[in-house]
Amino acid sequence: MKLFKSLLITLMITSGVSLNAQTKEIEDVDFPTSMTINNQQTVLNGGGLREKYGFLDLYVGGLYVKSKTQDADKIVMADEEMGIRIIIVSSMVTRERFIEALEDGFNNTTAGESSPDDVANFKKYLSDEFVEGDEILLNYHADDAVYLYKNGKERGKFSGLAFKQALFGIWLGGKPADDDLKEGMLGL
Repeated sequence: MKLFKSLLITLMITSGVSLNAQTKEIEDVDFPTSMTINNQQTVLNGGGLREKYGFLDLYVGGLYVKSKTQDADKIVMADEEMGIRIIIVSSMVTRERFIEALEDGFNNTTAGESSPDDVANFKKYLSDEFVEGDEILLNYHADDAVYLYKNGKERGKFSGLAFKQALFGIWLGGKPADDDLKEGMLGL
C-alpha cells in the first residue's frame, strides 16, 4: 500500500510539473504557456518577432496576461499582473540599441507616462552587454511596479501604473514598435 501511495504521489507531482512546463514555439523560441507573476497565474496571450527593415530578426516577444484578450487598450490600461518576455535572437541587438529603441518607444507611446529618469534607470539596470539568447522580463505587479529581470535576475523596478502603461504601450499602443509583433502578442 505504501508503494502504491508513493507511486501515486510521484505520478501526481510529475503530472503537475509537466502541465506547468508546457510550451508554445514562437519563431523557433519556446515560451511557457503560463507564468506566475507576483504569485498570480498568467497565460501566454500571444507573441511574435520584432524585425527591422523587414528582414533583420531582432527579438521574439511574448505577452502574459491574467486572461486572454485581443483588446490592446484593455491590456495597456489594466492594473493587474502581466508581463512581457523578450528573447534576443540576433547579435545585432546590443545594449545600446535596445536602450535606444526603448527611448524611441517611450517617445512614441500613446499611453501612460515615463520620465528621462526611467530611461536612465534602464541604462543603469541593463549595464552589461547583450548576447544572443538573453532573456528580458518586464513583469507588472498590480498596484506596485514593473520589475525588470535579465536572465532570471531582478535588475530593478519602475513604480506606478502610468509607467506600466507607457512601457506596455511601446508594443501595444497606437504607434507600436512593430505592427506584426503587436498583432502576434494580441493573438491575431
